[in-house]
Amino acid sequence: MSLDGKVLRKARDRLEENKRRRQAELNRRTAEVYAKAPVIRQIDQRIRQTAAEAITAVVSGSESAEAAVERISEENLALQEDREYELVMAGFPQDYLDDGYACETCRDTGFVDGKPCRCLMELYAQEQRKELSSLLAGGNESFDNFDLMLYDDKPDPKTGINPRQQMEYVYDYCLQYAMKFGKYRYNLFLNGGTGLGKTFLSACIARVVAESGYSVVYDTAQAIFSRFETAHFSKSEEDIQEARNETHRILNCDLLIIDDLGTEMTTSFTVSALYEIINTRLLEGRRTVINSNLTMDQMRARYSPQILSRLEGEYRRLTFYGDDIRLKKNAR
Repeated sequence: MSLDGKVLRKARDRLEENKRRRQAELNRRTAEVYAKAPVIRQIDQRIRQTAAEAITAVVSGSESAEAAVERISEENLALQEDREYELVMAGFPQDYLDDGYACETCRDTGFVDGKPCRCLMELYAQEQRKELSSLLAGGNESFDNFDLMLYDDKPDPKTGINPRQQMEYVYDYCLQYAMKFGKYRYNLFLNGGTGLGKTFLSACIARVVAESGYSVVYDTAQAIFSRFETAHFSKSEEDIQEARNETHRILNCDLLIIDDLGTEMTTSFTVSALYEIINTRLLEGRRTVINSNLTMDQMRARYSPQILSRLEGEYRRLTFYGDDIRLKKNAR
């Protein structure tokens, strides 16, 4: 399981901001206490002095250092008791000025033994959901909200396929793929006419996989290829670096979802970029979901044989059938 660097940076920024807010609140409480009970300021000053004296005694290495540290420690404990007493006498709780960690496991660093702590991963999951929500305009993309009753329950006279039965199969397949993402080692290619739910089910997969802690990048084919073009052709160093960061996310996330492949302007560059994405992710064992309105014959006419070979050999194809369900929703 890999972490999205962009999302992780946002999570770490949140962690640091939380630390700053707690420190600001402690500073406010300290000023409040000192104003009401100046004796506590004097006690705190003496506590800091005893800490410095203990360090000096240890560094000196003299024979009396151990006795000195013991004496200083006893004085420090007595000062702590005096501090708690004065706090209560001034009308404050004993722990009003405690500056403990929000997370005792990592002591608010966000990492334990070089690995992200649970507290940081909780922030990471929140930022991942926000990242996806900014791209999923509907906001209601969940498997529970997918309405199979919008698909006809009668076989198509031309194909003999029952749309609802086919979509029940597609729905179950996508649900299992999302729920058991870590176990499945294959990719999905969702194709079919417009308005049949490909984008919606892709978004459902994205939400479930992201909530399981995996890094997910979801975007349109047009936006993805635009980032690759900027990384290769822009004259702005700042734009190039930002685009390279984005292309790194695209190539290295646990799950990449390319929405509406075939709506982009197809050029030799976009074909090359698509091959790089598909091939790189296959070689590194990273999962990809692609959805498109194009038939396989249209895909062959538009993209290279190398791309089609990988789509046909390494992707499970799920074909969507039926009439435009968006029209049916609007008619309700």
